[in-house]
Amino acid sequence: MGLDLGGTKCLGVVVDGAGHVVEEVRLPTPEGGPAVIDVLARAAAELLATDAGRQGAGRVGVGVPGLVDIDGVLRFAPNLPGVVDLPVAAGLSERLGGVEVKALNDATCACWGERAHGAAQGCHHVLLVTLGTGIGAGIVTDGRLLLGARGFAGEVGHMVVDPHGPLCPCGKRGCWERYASGSGLGRLAREAAEAGRSHRLVELAGGDPRDVRGEHVTQAAAEGEPGAQAVLEDFAWWLALGLANLANVFDPDRIVVGGGLITSGEGFLVPTRRAFQSLVEGMEHRPEIPIVSAQLGERAGAVGAAVFAATA
Repeated sequence: MGLDLGGTKCLGVVVDGAGHVVEEVRLPTPEGGPAVIDVLARAAAELLATDAGRQGAGRVGVGVPGLVDIDGVLRFAPNLPGVVDLPVAAGLSERLGGVEVKALNDATCACWGERAHGAAQGCHHVLLVTLGTGIGAGIVTDGRLLLGARGFAGEVGHMVVDPHGPLCPCGKRGCWERYASGSGLGRLAREAAEAGRSHRLVELAGGDPRDVRGEHVTQAAAEGEPGAQAVLEDFAWWLALGLANLANVFDPDRIVVGGGLITSGEGFLVPTRRAFQSLVEGMEHRPEIPIVSAQLGERAGAVGAAVFAATA
């Protein structure tokens, strides 16, 4: 059984040995630490009420956004306001009558899911980057998840790429996710709309540049509108910059891009791949590093959490 807590929803699944989802439940994400434990326990209870859930009840995996330590405590979550030092694993285990619970960062879970049953099958060195409200990552080296000394590895969205850039919810300025996440794409688009560089974006937003969102960019760019295409090229460069930095450090077999932004289409991956080639060190002297779309979609984190719980 795997649970994936996001900013807006909690997704729970039961998977079989081939990674197929046989049961699923969705609940809205509440505010506050105790309510988070409540919704995770409720999702698990609904799954346990099914035949498949009872068969898979030996272990439960949970993916949550933010800094999750090796004991399954969510220490800090920039995109879950007010949730700090939350004992996810212990709290959920107690609510489930002592069932073993493994809690990890959600993007780490997604990476493990994609390696087991998705776009990175057969790869021993994988970098997965999730693009949503923020940016998360999971890293596999030598066929094993890289968790770090305390479990905090993979917080790549908070690499500072511009120390004079916009303020991030984490408290720093110029974090990568301010430029290359879904919210980053929206920010770049609003700046272009307010500067008069894309009238189509303003039209799609109902006439107010302040209401321009990332989805307006992908729609207008698909229509061939030059201003929107320029925004997408800018966004792709920032995305490629971070990916190139990470490739220089980890030398992956494959880079997988997932998260909510990829579900709206992967058109931005074409300029991202092009920019990546010019930014990664010595690209002309090294084997290609494919940049591919995730295959498991929004279920990746929950599937990966289930797989981790079953094999850890």
